[in-house]
Amino acid sequence: MKKVAIQGVSGAFHEIAAREYFEGEEIEILPCNTFKDLFKALAADESLLGIIAIENTIAGSLLQNHNLLRESGCLIVGEHKLRIEHNLAALPGQRIDDLEEVYSHPIALMQCEDFLDEHRHIKAIESEDTALSAKEIAENKILKRAAICSSLAAEKYGLEILAKGIETNKRNFTRFLIIAQPALAEEMIHGTKLDKSTLVFTLPHEEGSLAKVLSILSFYHANLTKIQSLPIIGREWEYQFYINLTFDDYNRYRQSLDAIRPLTKDFQLLGEYKAAPTPKD
Repeated sequence: MKKVAIQGVSGAFHEIAAREYFEGEEIEILPCNTFKDLFKALAADESLLGIIAIENTIAGSLLQNHNLLRESGCLIVGEHKLRIEHNLAALPGQRIDDLEEVYSHPIALMQCEDFLDEHRHIKAIESEDTALSAKEIAENKILKRAAICSSLAAEKYGLEILAKGIETNKRNFTRFLIIAQPALAEEMIHGTKLDKSTLVFTLPHEEGSLAKVLSILSFYHANLTKIQSLPIIGREWEYQFYINLTFDDYNRYRQSLDAIRPLTKDFQLLGEYKAAPTPKD
């Protein structure tokens, strides 16, 4: 049985993504309070897999997780794209008009702004996690409080869904990365048709340095699907570049990496894996 570390308590969107990615397999979920705790768990147990959110189509990139992944030595072995549906859930027998407060993660609250604007009598309060907000209501039997959470969290903690699908934008997706220590990562991707990778590097302060790298990747038909720059702490106005590439020819793609390495500094391959499709609904 695979053991998968997630950020958040049981019922979090990370658990939903993990169960969808490993559909048909029995997995054990290891909840972690924070992403830092998740990476500590992976460092302590090389048989453990992890799943981390890396970007959302509305909220953008989770910049902290880029750095945590780079520093951890873990490798990406897969990705999963999850349609995010937010629900308003409370103890059974209540109505929306009875509610005084709603708790959830700040990004979830932001993604449900239109619904909250329509129900201004409910005070929105930020919390650490969507599922934890539901769990606290259930465990403490708190009336007049709701959580914005997944349907799985509402079911796990015995809450009633008062409003379903309250997110403002229905094209709301989060991309998750499945990660592991190098030995397990190699085992996980064995026999997989690899067609995507994630790299990180820095560049010298020279005119056209990024353009040269991108030109070489284009020459080798490596398709740049994302580029994210992050400042380097302690080195003013210098940046790390995180890029995602997709490719059809693995050997040609590897030639492109050999070609750009001499132009970069601190080059790191964070993983090669199978690209995930975006769900249709």
